[in-house]
Parts: sequence; C-alpha cells; structure tokens
Amino acid sequence: MAKVEKDPFRCSECGWSSQKWVGRCGECQAWGSVEELAAPKKLSLVPGNVTSKATPIGDVDLSAAHARPTGVSELDRVLGGGLVPGAAILLAGEPGVGKSTLLLSVAAQTAAKGIPALYVSGEESASQVRLRAERIKAIDPQLFLASETDLGAVIAHIDAVKPQLLIIDSVQTIGSSTADGSPGGVTQVREVAGALIRICKDRDITLLLVGHVTKDGSIAGPRLLEHIVDVVLQFEGERHSRLRLIRAIKNRFGASDEVGCFDLSDSGIESVLDPTGLFTSRHAEPVPGTCVTVTLEGRRPLLAEIQALVSQGRENDFGNARRVVSGLDSARTSMTLAVLELRAGVRVGGRDVYAATVGGMKMSEPAADLALALAVASAAKGLALPSDLVAIGEVGLAGEIRKVSGVDRRLQEAFRLGFKRALVPTGSETKIAGMEIVEVSRLDQALKRVKITGE
Repeated sequence: MAKVEKDPFRCSECGWSSQKWVGRCGECQAWGSVEELAAPKKLSLVPGNVTSKATPIGDVDLSAAHARPTGVSELDRVLGGGLVPGAAILLAGEPGVGKSTLLLSVAAQTAAKGIPALYVSGEESASQVRLRAERIKAIDPQLFLASETDLGAVIAHIDAVKPQLLIIDSVQTIGSSTADGSPGGVTQVREVAGALIRICKDRDITLLLVGHVTKDGSIAGPRLLEHIVDVVLQFEGERHSRLRLIRAIKNRFGASDEVGCFDLSDSGIESVLDPTGLFTSRHAEPVPGTCVTVTLEGRRPLLAEIQALVSQGRENDFGNARRVVSGLDSARTSMTLAVLELRAGVRVGGRDVYAATVGGMKMSEPAADLALALAVASAAKGLALPSDLVAIGEVGLAGEIRKVSGVDRRLQEAFRLGFKRALVPTGSETKIAGMEIVEVSRLDQALKRVKITGE
C-alpha cells in the first residue's frame, strides 16, 4: 500500500501543507481551501483514447471560432468583437451593480436573432426574472428560462433546449451531489464550473458565468476559476450613480485593457458610446477651483473634471484642518497638497480642503496630479482657470512634472471636445493643429502659465 504523505492536508490554492485541518490557509490566507489528501496514486503510463486527431495548425477550421456580436456595442468592444462559440466568460461584480440585467439583455438580443439562449437563475425564481425581463423588454420565444440549483438539472435543460448561449446566474449557487462541500464552497465551485465548461466546449455553446465578489472586491471562489475560463470581466459602478464600467481583466480573444461604459436605469442597461459628458460639468462663467484632465481607462481616453474647495485659514489652527476627497486617492491628494505648499508657495496649511471628481468617477492614475494641484491652487487663490484648458501630468515630491503615457491620445480627445489649450509635461513632443500645447517642467511654472501666481 502506498504511503500517505507526511502532511495529509494541503491548500488547493497555493499547495501549503499541514498536519491537521484548518479553516484558513496559513500561506495564502484563503478560507476553506485546505483539503485532506488521499494516499497518492501511481501515475498510469497506458495510452488513453484520443478524442480528436492531432492536425497541422494550418489545417484547423476557423469557421466556428468567429465572434458573434451580442447586440450590446460596449460589451462587444470589451470582448473583442462579441461572443465566440465554446468560450467561457466570467462576469464578476458587487451585488446590485447590474450583472443580471446586462446578461438578460444580452440573452434577449441573442434570441432576437433566432439563436436559442438558456438563462439559468439559481438566485431568483422564474417569475422574478420574468418581471425584470418585462421591465427591460427582454421577452423573446427563443429565450428560455430555468430556475435551478442542481448541476444535473442544468445539464438536463441543456440537453432539452440545445442552446447556443448559456447563462448561469450565478456559479456559486449551483451544486453537485457528487462533489464534497456545500454550494458556493471552493470544491463545489471548481467542480461545477469545470463540468459546465467541458460541456459547453464540446458542444460549441457560449457560456456566461456570473461570479460573486469578496469584501475586498476580488472574485470569490478558487483562483483556478479565473484560470480555466477564457475571459474575466469586472463589472464596476457606484451604488448612487447610473454609470457602470466593465473592465476586461483577462481576454483570450482580444485586448485585456478595454473598458466599456453603460448607463443603468429603470428601463434597463444601455451602452454609452461617448461618456465624457458624464464626468464634466458646464459652467456659464469660469468658476475657481475646477480643472479638467484626461484619464486613460484601459486604452480609452475620458475627460474628467476635478473640483476643489479651500476654506479660509484660521488663526489658531493646531493641525485640525480637514482633508476630504471623493473619487480621488487620498494618499496622492495629501502628497500633492504638500508639494503645492512647499514647492509652489500656495498656502493650504490650516485650511480645509475638499476635492472631488464630477459624476462619481474614480481616478487613481498619477496623470491627474497636475489638474488636482491647479484646481486646489485656483480655489485657494480665488482665481478661475481658463474654461478651455486641460492639464495632464504627474507631480513629483520635488515639484517636477513627470511625463505620462498616451499624451497624444489624451489631447486628441480633448481637442475633439472643444478644448484649445493644454498643459503637459516637458518632453511630451505632441502637436495638434489648432491647439495651444504648453510644456511645463515644474509645478510653480505651471501655476505661472495659468496666472495663478505671479511671474
């Protein structure tokens, strides 16, 4: 009889082993991933049955691998053209962000082309899904609906309907009696997802899996789940905003840095082809404390406005000044304020500073540092910046303005939307006919060029 390994318990995520079972891995800190190992089996070297003959790569048929548009343009942009037969796609996001609404809309668009689609809901009853479908006008004879939580029942529905699109909402709710653990556990999720992916690849069915997320925003379940699927999409959005973003974290059929924008409303979810207007506001007259920048979401340039409000200074301040940010990184904001005061001479010590983005947009890239500094300086001095100005650049601790990527794409988008002047880092070497581009090397120089401080 083969000898059992020294440590009979091992983590399925990272391979960490232990003498006894624990609920949390001591290496990767994953919950519920430590499993007991059986006695190791000797590998068999006997040849097995071949499912399909190996062929030269140039002779492989490509007709079945072409993407089929979903009818949702922004989702097609992120996927790289549409849904590929046999592809496994994982869509993850926080509760209430609109995952089910988007996929029900995709299923209805697919069914409207005469392609059978099967929507399996393990979280809602069929009548609940029907109510949502009525609201977003997603009723079609080729769209089939089932409410199941057992893998065997799901396979039976696949055999009966023979769909070309299968949506599982969500993979954490489907269980199998042949796998250990309860539905939603590491073992169950791995086995259920693996079985569904094998079936769909054998039958050229496009599989869309809805995944849950943990408290820190990462995809719940074993990390293996992200490895075995072809595409991983992250659905993001503020609960109090209508804007939703889909980011491609992994994509075997297209670029993995594309972003799709959607508008979620009572009537459903719609693609937003030009979302720039959502992140900027129009002022009848120039207002101090506002500055526009261009941020890159993947490869997509988006104009965003940063607003700042600086209170009057207090005579007896003992370090109690408030720093409140919304949509910006608080650590970078504090650093930019310190550089603004010490390197550019704009006094913000002892004064409350409030900084926010328009439209609930989240900005974390350093290219927004210069626009933030200009907005705060404009608010502190009470002087408005030109309404047709955009500012792009990273601010260093020494007060220098560092180069950022994609300056040409950013400025072309700004010029398309009517901005005629731009502040960019020295060395950007970008020229656009009809646009005044000023290169600055230091923060104090940038403030002088926009007449916030004296020459």
